[in-house]
Amino acid sequence: MRPIPLSALQHHAFCPRQCALIHNEQAWADNFLTAQGNALHERVDNGEPEIRKGIRFERNVHVCAEKWGLTGILDMVEHDLHSGSLKPVEYKRGKPKPTPIDEIQLCAQALCLEEMTGKTITEGALWYGQTRHRVCVAFSDSLKAQTTEIITQVQQLLNSQHTPPPQYGKHCKACSLVEICQPKLFNQDRSPHYTAQLFGED
Repeated sequence: MRPIPLSALQHHAFCPRQCALIHNEQAWADNFLTAQGNALHERVDNGEPEIRKGIRFERNVHVCAEKWGLTGILDMVEHDLHSGSLKPVEYKRGKPKPTPIDEIQLCAQALCLEEMTGKTITEGALWYGQTRHRVCVAFSDSLKAQTTEIITQVQQLLNSQHTPPPQYGKHCKACSLVEICQPKLFNQDRSPHYTAQLFGED
């Protein structure tokens, strides 16, 4: 089983087709939003480790979890030198989303840290560039269940080497792969219906 990049979980939660295009077909394109995100992560990742008020801030932390088949790089891990607790911190370009996409990615980071360190990770944080606000995330049983379900779905998708058809919606406007995906054009394609009629399958 090939390791799943942590980023694939968020791609899948956003759109399974986007996930398959990126991780199975190696398709990628930047837009204004992804360029802003890349610039933010470069600033965060290039920072040196530091200690402030008993907290050590480790940046650009490489992790893997054999149990979950995950691998990736965390923006930051806060290590409380007094209690020994660890907290993953993920930086996002925009603002909090109505769906738990970001929380799922952060929880998967915690699963990696737990496997690597043997410590229980109870919470993490998301920092949003648009609002310049930090949101604390508790890793509840329900969030962990959502996360492990997404991990299973992504494993199945990537192992199948199948790219799902597009489901056009509002989210497509924010996708950097919209020109590669062509969701509107695909929805107008009547060839599958024609083929089914031709062979008496309709």
